[in-house]
Amino acid sequence: TAIAIPASLLGSFGFFYAFGFTLNTLTLMALSLSVGILIDDAIVVRENIVRHLERGEDHFAAAREGTSEIGLAVLATTASVVAVFVPVAFMKGVIGRFFFQFGLTVAFAVTVSLFVSFTLDPMLSSRWVDPDIERKGRRHLLARILDRFNDWFERTADGYKSVVGWALDRRWTVFAIATLAFTAGLVVFATLESEFMPSYDHGEFVVRFRSAPDASIEETKGRIREVLDVVRSFPEVERTYATIGARDQDSVRDAMVYLKLQDRSERDRDQRRLMSAMRERLRRVPGIVLSIEEDPDQMQKPFMAVVRGEEIPLLKRYSAALKEELYRVPGIVDLDVTMEQDLPEYRLRVDREKASTLGLGTTPLVRTIGALVGGRVVTTYEDEEGEAVDVRVRLPERLREDIRGVEDLKLAVPVPGSAPALVGVGDLVAAERTVSPSEIARQDLMRQVVVSANLDGLPLGTAGSRAMEIASRMDLAPGYGIAMSGDTEIMVESFGYLGEALILAILFVYLILAAQFESFIDPLAIMLSLPLSIVGMAGMLLATGDTINIMSLIGLILLMGLVTKNAILLIDFTKVLRKRGVPRREAVIAAGRTRLRPILMTTLAMIFGMLPLALGIGEGAEFRAPMARAVVGGLLTSTLLTLLVVPVVYTFHEDLGAWVHRRW
Repeated sequence: TAIAIPASLLGSFGFFYAFGFTLNTLTLMALSLSVGILIDDAIVVRENIVRHLERGEDHFAAAREGTSEIGLAVLATTASVVAVFVPVAFMKGVIGRFFFQFGLTVAFAVTVSLFVSFTLDPMLSSRWVDPDIERKGRRHLLARILDRFNDWFERTADGYKSVVGWALDRRWTVFAIATLAFTAGLVVFATLESEFMPSYDHGEFVVRFRSAPDASIEETKGRIREVLDVVRSFPEVERTYATIGARDQDSVRDAMVYLKLQDRSERDRDQRRLMSAMRERLRRVPGIVLSIEEDPDQMQKPFMAVVRGEEIPLLKRYSAALKEELYRVPGIVDLDVTMEQDLPEYRLRVDREKASTLGLGTTPLVRTIGALVGGRVVTTYEDEEGEAVDVRVRLPERLREDIRGVEDLKLAVPVPGSAPALVGVGDLVAAERTVSPSEIARQDLMRQVVVSANLDGLPLGTAGSRAMEIASRMDLAPGYGIAMSGDTEIMVESFGYLGEALILAILFVYLILAAQFESFIDPLAIMLSLPLSIVGMAGMLLATGDTINIMSLIGLILLMGLVTKNAILLIDFTKVLRKRGVPRREAVIAAGRTRLRPILMTTLAMIFGMLPLALGIGEGAEFRAPMARAVVGGLLTSTLLTLLVVPVVYTFHEDLGAWVHRRW
């Protein structure tokens, strides 16, 4: 049976090569999630073959008849998994590109496992004589232990027959219990917080800060030294790297310190607690606007709210009020507003009457002052590494560091018939000190102010909800509004695409089951397993403190393909027995008794296959764990409820179909 795992995994690499896939985080995660699924088909086929062997058939006949008898169910279960992951692979948006290789990798792997279970497993079962079928002769210790386990399981399975009979006698009670469980699962699911991606320990983060509006590069260097002194006092920091004005939109006020941490096993604190402690210490550094960001590759803060309108004073007032309210929300930290700090500047107002009498316009003034103060590139210089460096000519610093020095500059004014005359700039312009917005951003033809923040232990979805609650209480003038942007906007869009994929997956599963069973009613009994899985998924996420995020929702979609397996095995064998003339009640009870072992085996295989991910083992495991935890929780409750509810609902549907047939 276990040969299906390496055969399917290695076979998947052939698809990788054909489709140009790479070994990356998502394809490897798909393969690791598939390990528990790949063995399912082989378990079901092998268990049915062994059951035929125990009835006295020879190995060749048992392999042939056992595979043929279970073939439809195995094909339906694998097709259901493929039908679930193909829509995932073709989701729209950024998240669709993110999970394209993930979805197809799972589909490839389970397709290969189906091929193996229909070819390699029956062939080996027909030739590889199992010596333990008859259980005769002297038994060693392990064999005796297994015999006792099998005897216990047989007694338990016989007890399950009476439980199914009890459920069939109290159908409405069982149906009410299932409905209450599903309702409770929805209530718990609604209480879970949401975020875009689960946070995890990167082993690195960045400290960004902005110095005062009129700060020079020397002042920013001094602030960096103070920040580095604080950062290096933490023993978890392995090395640092600091820059000033590294990004295209940065100025000499903007600085960044990159921190590489020790391995997680060598640290007492995880990254989140370390960031919180460092933030408290760095707040004591004067003259900086601080931002500690979890992901070094992220170019913006995760929380972003935009205030849109036309008048800059009103935008400033509304954004300041929003920022003040957000300060009171625990978990929203490092708040910043784009128009909060105006830049100081000198504004030179030209006396146009005087300038025109001298034959000067504003253009010569701008060109001359710009070249002398700001400088002009006159040539380029190639350094030792071949880099071209601009050579800029301008006045020395002592002549341009004060506005009076600029006013003392002389302009050459042409005088007809004689040499040009020199006129002081101060005679033609009046200088005044003022401020202007550091930037004016627009979106959708409207001005906007961005209120951004980092999050400290607060999920992104919850932060967005709190911000919109605050915005709804604010009295905004007509034409002004507040909306969420950045990761929150992407999260809402991605959740919508995941919802579309979930609906398509359910529809595809129904169509496949309807085609396999040649019935529009039987698939409804099978698909009742889908809502029952919500109960365990929501309970598990609540118990582990996880949120609703991209990974846990992918786990929910994965459940849609997995939980139907048990119901397919039950309904398929029930229909086989009905065709042999067995009455419905006896057929349902016998099918449950016969299929209990493969149902428990496949469920346990899937759960144990996902345990390493669910337990969060390895670097960055917090990112992958919610997916596996959602699947494990859903499988537990779905299996327990399916074993009782599906037989009951199957009889309901049978009665409904008979009533419809009699009436029409």
